[in-house]
Amino acid sequence: MHVWLRLFHGANQPFPASEIVIKIVVSLALGLLVGLEREWANKDIGARTFAMAALLGLLGDLLGPIPLAVAGVAVLILAGFANLRGIQVARKLEATTSAALVIIFLLGVLVGEGHLFTPVACAILVAMLLSLKPQIQAFAGGLRQQEVRSAILLALLGFVIWPLLPNHFVDPWRLLQPRQAWIIVVVIACLGFLNYVLLRVYGARGVYLTAILGGLVNSTAAVAELSTTLAAAGEHVQLTVPVVLLTSVAMFARNLLILAIFAHRAVRTAVLPLAAMSLAAGYWIYRDRGRAEKVEREVPLELGSPVAIKRVLEFALIFLGVQALADLGQRVVGSAGFQIVSVLGGLVSSASTTAASANLVMHGEVTVAQAGIAAVVASMASVLADLPIVRRQVRNRMVVRELTFSTLLQVGAGIAVLLLQARFL
Repeated sequence: MHVWLRLFHGANQPFPASEIVIKIVVSLALGLLVGLEREWANKDIGARTFAMAALLGLLGDLLGPIPLAVAGVAVLILAGFANLRGIQVARKLEATTSAALVIIFLLGVLVGEGHLFTPVACAILVAMLLSLKPQIQAFAGGLRQQEVRSAILLALLGFVIWPLLPNHFVDPWRLLQPRQAWIIVVVIACLGFLNYVLLRVYGARGVYLTAILGGLVNSTAAVAELSTTLAAAGEHVQLTVPVVLLTSVAMFARNLLILAIFAHRAVRTAVLPLAAMSLAAGYWIYRDRGRAEKVEREVPLELGSPVAIKRVLEFALIFLGVQALADLGQRVVGSAGFQIVSVLGGLVSSASTTAASANLVMHGEVTVAQAGIAAVVASMASVLADLPIVRRQVRNRMVVRELTFSTLLQVGAGIAVLLLQARFL
């Protein structure tokens, strides 16, 4: 048998069988993943063509530069014919499918080179982008010119202005470090924009989902808008309580995410109090879930783009102000001064206060436990700040009374857990 195999291979070195099997399976899987999505989209180029394109990339890489170049040209010719047919039959280019086909060919080449993570991750992203076409079109079609300009301006500020900022403290009190502070501002703005995209795409699928997405973008503005909308629809005014509470729960999750990004160790201090506050709101949210399902799907919520330059600059000023005051409070009065500033900052913006606390941890000005507590008390202050907003919009005394009780219960649960943590943990 071995003699026959040597005669079969001749002077050529055989490919390792186990290695080749794995590469073939991975290439086929990547091609089928994207190809099946194209099949579901009723495209002429489907699963079999994409799988063979991935195999072609693998074989081209194994055979050498010249066969690889020939294979690449063949894929480009196939993509060209697909576009020609699309123009003749449907009067449109198949640019997206052609681009996906070329990418899959290149991913097959990467598999041949022995890479795994990069081709798998790219294939998943390509399939996801292809499948999200309706949502992307719906969002892009609803974009306003101001939002596009703001996003471009934010990109310029983030990637052009940022390298020019000083990477050191610019004041004699060592309170402000522009480059590091700007990174945090840009990251928070990007998180807000992602949540805003989700709100624009999925915000018309129920009042509860709208409350969650609105709370992730801007909880105070979402509370004001939703309470006004529900108050105007008299039969739905009772939903004000669970909707406002759900908005606050989303705000808790956002603040935890900010901590996890910039000061992940502080999450251990903040997660239990915020979870207790969320559970305290759970009764009203669960109680009125049936009534929320009967509300019309489309719940208008106009929060404005969080990447508008005015909003970004406002956030930056609040963030820098809270950070400077909190740092001074920590130095002059100690932990009590830092937490007092956190409470006051939470009345204005809990996200800015949480980010400022996390930044102070990175500078070594406060401990991770202090930053976690600051995020909790800022969230409490933000929740309490919603009460006068709702009271101004909703004239139903029973609703206002119930919301006040549930909010105080939320805050009480958070304080209780904070005290228990201080005592036992």
